[in-house]
Amino acid sequence: MISHDYNAIDVEEKLLRQIEIKENQLKIAQESNMVYVAEAIESELLKLRSQLPESQEQELQALMSLLDD
Repeated sequence: MISHDYNAIDVEEKLLRQIEIKENQLKIAQESNMVYVAEAIESELLKLRSQLPESQEQELQALMSLLDD
């Protein structure tokens, strides 16, 4: 049971790291006016975010709204 929880946390942390990397890539693409690259990265971000548990998704959205401000 404990190892299952640990594995779930590890997978979640890796997923959050992938999302963070994609968000940075998206920001660079948008700043560089790379429209098609930005669209592709947004699509990848949606797929990654859909894999998050719902509580993590809500926290991520709150953080993203802070960055947008």
